[in-house]
Amino acid sequence: MQETFTNKPNVDELINLFNQLFFDRYNTVLIKGEEEPIYLPADNTSPHNRIVFAHGFFASALHEISHWCVAGAKRRELVDFGYWYKPDGRTAEEQREFEKVEVRPQAYEWILSVAAGHRFHFSADNLSSEIGASDHFQENVLKMVHGLLDHDLPERVGMLVEALRIHNNREPLSKNEFKL
Repeated sequence: MQETFTNKPNVDELINLFNQLFFDRYNTVLIKGEEEPIYLPADNTSPHNRIVFAHGFFASALHEISHWCVAGAKRRELVDFGYWYKPDGRTAEEQREFEKVEVRPQAYEWILSVAAGHRFHFSADNLSSEIGASDHFQENVLKMVHGLLDHDLPERVGMLVEALRIHNNREPLSKNEFKL
């Protein structure tokens, strides 16, 4: 992984950068929330799609952005993209299912984290059961990251990576920066 990280990434700068990139084209805004994260499509309470991340945490913002980048146009019309989610306290079987659907979002999050100069942490999102991110999961995420970097990044991920890279005055990403 990249050796140099920002001490405290500026979440307000990330919000501004995201909103500048994606508001006009996707009618989507990034919002600092006080509760659990959620994606809310435009509705009668707001004319904009909203990515609400938890407690102002930079990592939560990147993670929720990553889910938005995975979701196709139809999924972006649904609350939380219509995805299955079982909260903290999953069994080992449920955790394996969780890990299957989290490979791509966490690969995107890792790439965005490095572009932002922020340390990435694998998330099992299952604190009460004390089941952490499995080695197999981490290897799959790393493999996905390397595959993505070998090819063109998906459009929205690529746009944000480029903007973060320029904003943070850094060179293009390299596979050498991503190791377990």
